[in-house]
Amino acid sequence: MNKVIITIGFIMGLVFSGMAQAQDSRGYIVKVGDVAPDFEMNLTDGSKLKLSDLKGKVVMLQFTASWCGVCRKEMPFIEKEIWQKHKEKVFALYALDLDEPQEKAEKLIAATGITYPVALDEGAGIFTKYAHKESGVTRNVIVNKEGKIIYLTRLFNREEFDGMKMVIENELKK
Repeated sequence: MNKVIITIGFIMGLVFSGMAQAQDSRGYIVKVGDVAPDFEMNLTDGSKLKLSDLKGKVVMLQFTASWCGVCRKEMPFIEKEIWQKHKEKVFALYALDLDEPQEKAEKLIAATGITYPVALDEGAGIFTKYAHKESGVTRNVIVNKEGKIIYLTRLFNREEFDGMKMVIENELKK
């Protein structure tokens, strides 16, 4: 009898957990407070890096794609207002180009004028650790020095962008 109750409780927990993830209207499967899922990224310069290698830094992950108009609009703001301001601090910023070849990523870099590092997210393997594959690409994830997610954005909204900048600045003061 106890095994049946425990099994039912476990199954209900899984169901409700899945429902909670599915209810995020922005398509995220992670939430603020979660440990950021680790991954290895292949940068356009040929180097490789794991997210876990960046522990001790505030990290911004910018999910993007060359075909994404909103991403292209947001990238110069990220360059000027975040990267140029914080690149010399204990801060790391990586654009993760969703499922595109190196050539497309290089054209995106040239078209937007960004100088922050870009990684290739082949097969959307990194993206799907953070969001549902069918959800939109324009999103940013801020990870604190301990490796926990502290801010999530979707699309480019000036108010949300300014909030993200404040979160980064406050975290860098710690």
